[in-house]
Amino acid sequence: MRYKSIGKELFVANRKRLLKELKSHSVVVVNANDINPTNSDGTMRFRQNSDLFYLTGVDQEETILVLCPGFPDKKFREVLFLRETNEQIATWEGHKLTKEEARKATGVETVQWISEFPRLFHTMMVMGDVEHVYLNTNDHYRADVAIETREMRFVKSCQQKYPLHKYERLAPIMHGLRSVKSDAEIDLLQRACDITEQGFRRVLKFVKPGVKEYEIEAEWAHEFLRNGSRGFAYEPIIASGANSCVLHYIENDKPCQDGDILLLDVGAEYANYNADLTRAIPVNGKFTKRQKEVYKAVLRVQREAMKILAPGVKYYDYHKEVQKITESELIGLKLFDKKDVKNQPADRPLFAKYFMHGTSHQLGLDVHDVGNMYHAMQVGQVWTVEPGIYIREEGLGIRIENNVVIQKRGVLDLMKNIPIEVEEIEDLMNA
Repeated sequence: MRYKSIGKELFVANRKRLLKELKSHSVVVVNANDINPTNSDGTMRFRQNSDLFYLTGVDQEETILVLCPGFPDKKFREVLFLRETNEQIATWEGHKLTKEEARKATGVETVQWISEFPRLFHTMMVMGDVEHVYLNTNDHYRADVAIETREMRFVKSCQQKYPLHKYERLAPIMHGLRSVKSDAEIDLLQRACDITEQGFRRVLKFVKPGVKEYEIEAEWAHEFLRNGSRGFAYEPIIASGANSCVLHYIENDKPCQDGDILLLDVGAEYANYNADLTRAIPVNGKFTKRQKEVYKAVLRVQREAMKILAPGVKYYDYHKEVQKITESELIGLKLFDKKDVKNQPADRPLFAKYFMHGTSHQLGLDVHDVGNMYHAMQVGQVWTVEPGIYIREEGLGIRIENNVVIQKRGVLDLMKNIPIEVEEIEDLMNA
């Protein structure tokens, strides 16, 4: 484990919050993610199921959490099932959690090997007065799951074996809980942002004409790994020149040219929590007049957007306000004028040519974190603020992104220490 021990208190509190949301006579089952294959005997790096991590802090495959709060025997009201290790596993894969280590890390007192799950779960289902079975699915509004997950395999097998129980969706409850971050979670997100800041400051000293985009990616990776991160929170975008107008450009294989802008959309992961930063910098260390104009326009939009964020605000209302602010800046940049706006088709606003994505998304254990985008914002939610202006005919794309916590009044900017002003970026690049 590269990150410092989080402490069981966070996960104990998270489970207590979940229990308050359940119907009586319920059982909850949450499975770990699979280790997914590549080719031959290769596998992808393991990434834990975010809900399981939220409830236990266990970062290990083949793990199951079962909560049965009404079970007659108190010691089986919370059970964690782990993969049992042996000498061969220890030799080839390394250390796996012992039962005592799991108790200490999670606060779950009853820890069993996963081989015991079928027997004990059957006992709960038929002798535990269980009526409602909460099972987990990926209900993120942008998810398009083509591969059958461990969770979905369990849903099928459970419903087949116990067809007369009442099945409930766990996902909406978890979305509501995970959407509002505790102080401990905000501290972990702050650490991810701080590591991201260190990477950005390193890159500012490294970038110059002729350097390859992937060389810049390597500088980020070096700084992330040496500071306890497992690496990138998502595929990094290192987009120079015209590539800065490609929203999800991830090839990162072009040389950076003198006079070009370089858009960097990069974040570090720390303890499964994620940062999400975007900055645009001049390859040669000096913004041109036009680059500076567009950059400062986007920065003004971002600052106005942050002023709107508050408890009770609904995302789509907020996004419309940001679009209006961006439209005004686009007029100032002479990309169109007020007369053009007055005559624009209602279904094809002119700003959409230059600002075509959302202003914000929630952030946490997932980069595009769970939470209902139609619900009002709440204190403790963490949002990105990432307006952009992309002028394809000029090969110039600017996006500026910070991560903020909704407070009773205003926001807490987790990236307030990351260079953002034109002059500060130029000074650091030319130091």
